[in-house]
Amino acid sequence: MIRLRLSAVSLLALAGCNMAPTYVRPAAPVPPTLPSGEAYAPGQAGQQAGLAWTELIGDAKLRTVIDRALANNRDLRVALANIQSARAQYGVQRAAQLPTITADAGASFTRQNDSRQNNYSADVGFSAFEIDLFGRVRNMAQSALETYLATEEGARSTRITLIAETATAYATLAADRELLAVSRQTQASAQRTLDITRKLNGAGLTGKLDVHQAETTVEQAASDVAANITQVAQDRNALDLLVGAPVEEALLPGSLDSLIAGIAKVPAGLSSDVLLRRPDVLQAEHQLKAANADIGAARAAMFPTISLTSAIGVASSALSSLFTGSGFAWSASPSASLPIFGGANRGNLDYSKAQRDLYVAQYEKAVQAAFREVADGLAREGTIDAQQAAQRRLVTASQRAYDLADQRYRSGIDTFLTALTSQRALYSARQSSISTDLALVSNRVLLYRVVGADQ
Repeated sequence: MIRLRLSAVSLLALAGCNMAPTYVRPAAPVPPTLPSGEAYAPGQAGQQAGLAWTELIGDAKLRTVIDRALANNRDLRVALANIQSARAQYGVQRAAQLPTITADAGASFTRQNDSRQNNYSADVGFSAFEIDLFGRVRNMAQSALETYLATEEGARSTRITLIAETATAYATLAADRELLAVSRQTQASAQRTLDITRKLNGAGLTGKLDVHQAETTVEQAASDVAANITQVAQDRNALDLLVGAPVEEALLPGSLDSLIAGIAKVPAGLSSDVLLRRPDVLQAEHQLKAANADIGAARAAMFPTISLTSAIGVASSALSSLFTGSGFAWSASPSASLPIFGGANRGNLDYSKAQRDLYVAQYEKAVQAAFREVADGLAREGTIDAQQAAQRRLVTASQRAYDLADQRYRSGIDTFLTALTSQRALYSARQSSISTDLALVSNRVLLYRVVGADQ
């Protein structure tokens, strides 16, 4: 009895044995705080980093477009299907930790000459159940669980990226529509100037050079109109692809100014610890944990594997006496296997260790990439407001300069070249102002994505 108790205690101790290395999260290979300096706006201590996308996006039309993208985008559907697949694989591995119970019933009938023999049987049992003394099956299930969790984080990352890409595509369409409007206005203004110049040339008040110079502005604007029409059409195609269905005209963006007012600034906080909550970083960490569990499974495979097959049941030559006491029978078939030489098991262990090192490097790279993306976004955020204000003042000054130069030309006080130069400078300033407004909106969306806020 004492020997039996000692054996039971030994089996319980072995059943709790885990050959996997103790997991320790690698130290983040980045500074503990986000960068500061001339390019960065001052941070606020205790500031909660990140925003939900519903707090980020205040523009009603853009919110509707993003809702449709989340419902219809095919990349997101692929990510969700991958979650279901990983969950099913985890269920398979977890089921391996429990015995499979089976029930069988059968009958056979034999007749030879005048003799007839009947046999009936019924039994229940479990087959080929591995007693997981060294944690091989348990670590395989843990690896499948971490893979499933990594897939979930991957889908979350896909969702955040989809929201950001949809908002950016929407803002890009707004900017290109404004560029198209500016190029059309410039073409119309240049055409009026050309018409006047031709009349003055016909009256002998100006030379052919002025006419040809005016024609260059008209044709440049006409070329830009054609290019911008193409770009707007391509922007709509890109937005339709992200949304997964055509976006009707009523939901298309108005001005960039309305989007600037409808997209909030995203706080990033001060600590770089916020990066460790990004879904792509969490995905890399779950992959590392899965590789860690694979080492435990590979180590356990080098120890004896004990399996047990057993059944209890009844058998009788008469169906009426099948379940009587005399028909009871049982069977048990324990087996054990022990690898004598390393062979494939040693190779599998070395492979698992190499994979663990690979995922450590990938995790560290994910943290470093996250740090750079946030730092870049903060650098742009720290200067974009000043750039936008200067760009708008430039447009105002260029407009005044052109108006004055045009009046002086028409009054015969100044040359056409001065008016032409002012007109081109105004055109360039308006284009740059639109690009700066787009950069401001895009950077707010970028910070939402790189900080990795929950939805």
